[in-house]
Amino acid sequence: MLNLKDQKIEKIQNTFLTEIAWEVCNQVGGIYTVIRSKAPTMRKVWDKDYFLIGPYMEKEAATDFEESEFEDGPIKAAVDACRARGLDIKTGRWLVSGRPQTILLNFKGHMHRLGDIKYFYWQNHGIDFKNHDPLMDEVLAFGDMVFQLLSTLTHTSLESGNQLISHFHEWMSGTAIAELRRHQVPLKIVFTTHATLLGRYLAMNDPNFYQHLPYMDWEKEAKHFNIEATVKLERACAHGAHVFTTVSEVTGRECVHLLGRNVDQVLPNGLNIERFSVLHEVQNLHHLYKKQLEQFIMGHFFNSYSFDLKKTLYFFTSGRFEYLNKGYDLTLEALARLNHRLKENGSDMTIVMFFITKQPIHSINPEVLNNRAMLDKINENCDAIVAQIKERLYRKAAAEVESPILPDLNELVDDYWRLRHRRTIQSWKSDGLPPVVTHNLQNDADDPVLNFLRNAGLFNKKEDKVKIVYHPDFISSTNPLFGMDYGDFVRACHLGVFPSYYEPWGYTPIECLARGVAAITSDLSGFGAYMKNTQLGDEDHGIYLIKRDNHSFDEAANELCDKMYHFINRSSRHRIDMRNKSEDLSEEFDWKNLYIAYHQAYIKTLEEW
Repeated sequence: MLNLKDQKIEKIQNTFLTEIAWEVCNQVGGIYTVIRSKAPTMRKVWDKDYFLIGPYMEKEAATDFEESEFEDGPIKAAVDACRARGLDIKTGRWLVSGRPQTILLNFKGHMHRLGDIKYFYWQNHGIDFKNHDPLMDEVLAFGDMVFQLLSTLTHTSLESGNQLISHFHEWMSGTAIAELRRHQVPLKIVFTTHATLLGRYLAMNDPNFYQHLPYMDWEKEAKHFNIEATVKLERACAHGAHVFTTVSEVTGRECVHLLGRNVDQVLPNGLNIERFSVLHEVQNLHHLYKKQLEQFIMGHFFNSYSFDLKKTLYFFTSGRFEYLNKGYDLTLEALARLNHRLKENGSDMTIVMFFITKQPIHSINPEVLNNRAMLDKINENCDAIVAQIKERLYRKAAAEVESPILPDLNELVDDYWRLRHRRTIQSWKSDGLPPVVTHNLQNDADDPVLNFLRNAGLFNKKEDKVKIVYHPDFISSTNPLFGMDYGDFVRACHLGVFPSYYEPWGYTPIECLARGVAAITSDLSGFGAYMKNTQLGDEDHGIYLIKRDNHSFDEAANELCDKMYHFINRSSRHRIDMRNKSEDLSEEFDWKNLYIAYHQAYIKTLEEW
């Protein structure tokens, strides 16, 4: 029994629960985080009656999966029966917190069935997979294996007096749903769409997507983007489920118009907050990692000019490169306005804004890499000079105990080190401006971020109060520029900026809060919409909400500029207090609090039966 949000949650008796997702043991996107972080809570509630089903990816399984046989029972009986029919099935445990029982299906050994699978989908469900798509082929082969496994498991469960609830995440795992319903397999089905495929396409191409949404012809739009088969498949999943769910009210609006069904339940996404908890160390860790980040800042900017690091704040945004959907366009416009306002008001603060995303690149900019290497060389020279001074000062002090006068420290340094130190600094200094982008992009001329910066004149000039670092690659400890993990980089920053236009949920603001970092979100993101109904979801707790729903781009840009300006002008003590409260707010999104919605969906599924 688990106490969740002051409610007693008891496992549903005589019931097996399985979650099926393409991202089980297969890190592709946000669903991986949902499934992985929820696993410990699922195990606490369901124990051995809970298991996951995903695709067998050899490379990922080698590190994330421990193969072993299940104990005797209906699940093992179903697996053995399917193996006897020639299905290649791996059983074991996913090596994440909670170590959930996991079944991985090797769809590559099932590709010979593709012709029949596609034919029967066309014949029985009117979906024509005529266009060759390698991913769709894999998904269909996987789905047919899921259909066979769940059909068999339903019967072995019923024979032992148990029932089965199957929870499918996204259309890539839900290809079995249509056939399960056609064959009237007596199991209970929950389907969760984390974002409609058509909605994502439309939002990227229509700046007034939400205003036009009620009037869109889904089939016409699907044909326009050449995704008709996939959208029909997604609709089949939604209509085939006993209980249809999504992750936010924002996405629920899409489902009505693009999938033709109202959602039965909203399942907000959470995190396993224990993985982020550092007790009372949040401020100490911020200072520790900020010092590491300042090494990059000095290497990147100080060969051209310097600024006061004590009066510098670090902002960042990160995620997939979706220029409009992620709100990069709005962020850039607001930063340009912020730069003008700070200069106009004579502010002594400097803002360094990091854009962390993934774009096609040739290599790291040699100038950026050389600047960092030269700073490291200066650091080595300083260490050598300090060591020499220390040794000679110590010996001089020991020899002159009767007249302890502090000597001229310059006299304790060899001419060699003086000259080397001077030459290293001179060769490092530059008359040019610090680079805006850290890498050589494959398509520099058409990159929307760079084109905006060019048009706005944001070139990291000395007089600019807002500096830009565009890093088109993900951050890891092996990164030669930062030398720190992404999570440590986030802790080093002061504010995360995520004013998304299209974001079904949005994990990045929660991950900021969990690390004690304030975050800006929008009311068009699932997370932002959820925060409007959360008691602690205010600016004192580190959440800034931008109103984009039914507001113009100009209004949203002004509000975002105002919010950032307000954050900058808060006192250091206030920001420290906000850092601690941000971490407290993140507890609201622990799975032990949010699982209740999932449980209600499972109960509703049984009532639908």
